[in-house]
Amino acid sequence: MTDANPDLPVPGPSLHVRHARPSRDLAAAERFWTEGLGLSVLWRTTERVPGEHDLVMVGFPGGGWHFELTRDPERPLEPTPTVDDLFVLYLGGPVDEALVDRLVAAGGTRVAAHNPYWDEHGVTVRDPDGYHLVLSSRAWS
Repeated sequence: MTDANPDLPVPGPSLHVRHARPSRDLAAAERFWTEGLGLSVLWRTTERVPGEHDLVMVGFPGGGWHFELTRDPERPLEPTPTVDDLFVLYLGGPVDEALVDRLVAAGGTRVAAHNPYWDEHGVTVRDPDGYHLVLSSRAWS
């Protein structure tokens, strides 16, 4: 193990995070994350530019993280989620069934978690691309 270089900046709790991944269908992904979960569209491509990805960014305005969902019509990538690719939201209280119903109505599928811990402490919903969103009743501490 080496010591950190003291001349380099160290990431801290105010660091902004972008999670980028491919999507089969940007409209379906956008619907799930916005109509289902309540995120906002922060930015999207508005016209097709040859050689560039189509994309939509969703998150909470002013938040510290967002998703960048991409689709390259010229060289599409198929999403390859596993059962342990999880995006976990710590709600700090019971999961509202109306929220789960909205996610399902927006294209999600309620599924059993691969790790039973998440079923004990929340609800797992598979998004239209096959990735798992966990709504955890636990609080982050």
